Amino acid sequence: MLLAAAPPQLFRPLAGVTVAFDLDGTLVDTAPDLLRCLNLTLAQLAIPEVSDDRLRGLVGHGARALIERGAALSGHQLAPEVLASAVTHFIRIYGEDIARLSLPFPGTVEALDLLEHLGARLCVCTNKPTRLALQLLVALSLAERFAAIVGPDAVAARKPAPDHLRTAVLLAGGDPERAVMVGDSSSDHGTAHTLGVPAILVSYGYPDVPLSELGSVIVTAAADLPDAVLSVCARQEVVA
Repeated sequence: MLLAAAPPQLFRPLAGVTVAFDLDGTLVDTAPDLLRCLNLTLAQLAIPEVSDDRLRGLVGHGARALIERGAALSGHQLAPEVLASAVTHFIRIYGEDIARLSLPFPGTVEALDLLEHLGARLCVCTNKPTRLALQLLVALSLAERFAAIVGPDAVAARKPAPDHLRTAVLLAGGDPERAVMVGDSSSDHGTAHTLGVPAILVSYGYPDVPLSELGSVIVTAAADLPDAVLSVCARQEVVA
């Protein structure tokens, strides 16, 4: 383990590095609440429920895509006006009780603590609307850990567009050339790749493709994130 022999009060090798986190499936297990609200929305349209095992490949591209893909699982294609109304309904009921069942993944809070201790600046780069992302993180007492929380409504183009990550890092006061993206999907990998910075993907999230196909570093537990960040930064000379 890279951290084992480090004097805690002196070891700040990530000073100047910004670590950008995806939210759903990376920091927080939001699937139970997303599934609850998706199925309530589909029920209003007389569309069959989505099971938990089917949901996890649908998350990460926003409410519109979630509902559209959820309906498509049972062969339903929603007219634009119906889809727009369903999105409004979903966002309303989700926002009313956003953290009823959602929790940080095990070890995540401790990993954030250690990354900060090592000198890293933290931000959130998510395809969840900024208002809902902030609401969720506040509800879970996590918001104050992040120098910026940036959803797709705050940028010209959402992930995997590189400007989403670049903007999040800049708003956090960081340098986009000294950043790391932590996520759980091809969108997060692609965002980092096109910006030219390292990506770390967590295996316990909601991947849309097999992570092994992407070529990013993969971690199987949040506790491994600080070591992984140190490793990719050293490899790509992100650290000073």
